[in-house]
Amino acid sequence: MAQIHLWPEETMTVDGSTTVSVTLEQPEGERTRLWYRLPVEYGSSITPSCDPFVVATLMLAMRQSADVVVHGQVSPSLLRNLMEFQAAWVCWRPHRYHLIELTAEVEQELTPTEDATRTLVAFSGGVDSCFTLFRHRTGRCGRLQRNVQGGLMVVNWYEHNQKPQAQLDRAAQKSQQMLESLGVPLIPMATNFRDFPQDWEETHGTAIASCLMLLQGGYGGGLIASTEPYQALIPWGSNPVTDHLLSSHSFQLIHDGAAFTRIQKVAQIGDWSEALRGLQVCWQGQDKDRNCGRCEKCVRTILNFRVVGLSLPECFEQDVTDRAILRLRGLNPLQIAELEQILRTAQGKSISASWVDALSQCIQTNKRLRRLNQVKDAVKGALSNSMKMHRGKR
Repeated sequence: MAQIHLWPEETMTVDGSTTVSVTLEQPEGERTRLWYRLPVEYGSSITPSCDPFVVATLMLAMRQSADVVVHGQVSPSLLRNLMEFQAAWVCWRPHRYHLIELTAEVEQELTPTEDATRTLVAFSGGVDSCFTLFRHRTGRCGRLQRNVQGGLMVVNWYEHNQKPQAQLDRAAQKSQQMLESLGVPLIPMATNFRDFPQDWEETHGTAIASCLMLLQGGYGGGLIASTEPYQALIPWGSNPVTDHLLSSHSFQLIHDGAAFTRIQKVAQIGDWSEALRGLQVCWQGQDKDRNCGRCEKCVRTILNFRVVGLSLPECFEQDVTDRAILRLRGLNPLQIAELEQILRTAQGKSISASWVDALSQCIQTNKRLRRLNQVKDAVKGALSNSMKMHRGKR
């Protein structure tokens, strides 16, 4: 069977930043480098283990049906958990991912950090991560509360910036203000994870987990904010079924908040003024440090605030119009489900505003377009098969 080899490289400290990396030797012999970079003051928290790199490359290897050989140390408890992680994804995507073997030159558990209660939260500045941070720092999750002592924000996922550095810096500054308002320091990180050819929708869970695990020398666990609630689960990169299987004995990963819909999350962070000013949900707009107010994600978030009776938060420069709602096209099933949740909530509250009718029309239009596209794809597939059969008879 094909193999991918992971070769740990020497840790480098230059200009106030520490870079940790491995060389990936692909089955055909090509070598590429996967790296993570963060401020030098967090160097003592960086793990000597290759655990983060195993997690980061797992789905890439599963896609290639290539066993992974690690020329370094890996936690045996992580390797054991990753067997079950693989089993889940192979069941969900049997034509895309395949079971592989993971081996390491040294299998050894890490000694847990001195204060194992210290927890990191993966922080993007969006609704989900804001909700997770807010409820844990304000004591709103009862026995589930974790001792959050750091907010890890990946400010850049690429070798070469996809956005101007000034925009990335302003986005990080907004997140820093939100975190510091709750007494949590921002830990900025950069990595070239997204330079590797992987489906981000299915691999962002392992990407986030690998970033958190890199700091397991100073923290005992990491929180990954939920995307969808339990009642609307689909195979998604980060989910409550497989996220915890990216843990080891010394570092526990926790999928947080799946008992809450995004509407419920918005209702809770409505009490947090810094979040209302700094919330960042947009990924389609040109500017990394601001919300465009027009894309599906922006429109949906504004409607989330509206349906719970909250006014337009300061993080949006303009409110959404009925026309903007009606213009939304090409929505995927997950986006449609989110909008349906808003519509049901509005109808349950007997809200009769014009935007509710516009939202209903938007949903029906997008469902109809999806059905038409499915029919077109089926016809194209049938014609393609017919042509292949015809050529085969000639």
